[in-house]
Amino acid sequence: MATRKRLSPEESRVAALEAARLLLIEDGPQAVTLKAVAAMIGRTHANLLHHFGSAAGLHRDLARYLTATICAKIREAVLASRSGMGSPRNVVDLTFDAFDREGAGALASWMLVTGNRDALDPIVETIHDLVIDLDEFGGERRRDNTLALTLMALGDALLGGPLSRALELPRHAARDRAEQMLRETLEEQG
Repeated sequence: MATRKRLSPEESRVAALEAARLLLIEDGPQAVTLKAVAAMIGRTHANLLHHFGSAAGLHRDLARYLTATICAKIREAVLASRSGMGSPRNVVDLTFDAFDREGAGALASWMLVTGNRDALDPIVETIHDLVIDLDEFGGERRRDNTLALTLMALGDALLGGPLSRALELPRHAARDRAEQMLRETLEEQG
């Protein structure tokens, strides 16, 4: 008879959040249930209730976990771009991928549809903190770019494929426009 490895409370939470992230990416936000996550990590439903309180709590913590992970990558890309080691396109691709391939767009829309608007707070707070952290001298213009880039990435994740086809544009058109926006801002700040 196999025994389960005893995890610390923090290790158990991280394992659950990583399993929830995988479910989100593979099967969509509706698949992220306490039962499914528990089964994936070999824990009980009660164990996850202890850590998250409810499915809404799991979704809120998943949003916080995803956003913190994604914003850390974006922060690194922005700093690399500023030092000449990266490019605005790296920042654009990471942001668009976060909302599309990493599932943040699907999770955000699911939270809105299910009425779990509080789960969006960690997303907004983490993006705000990232902008403040990186905002050496950009002020309102940099915040405008962050708002536009985030909304473009979210919209692209939700409707980019069908809309670009309907408008007879290449699938990467929104990413190209976002990159152009960032490059123009950099040139202005020159």
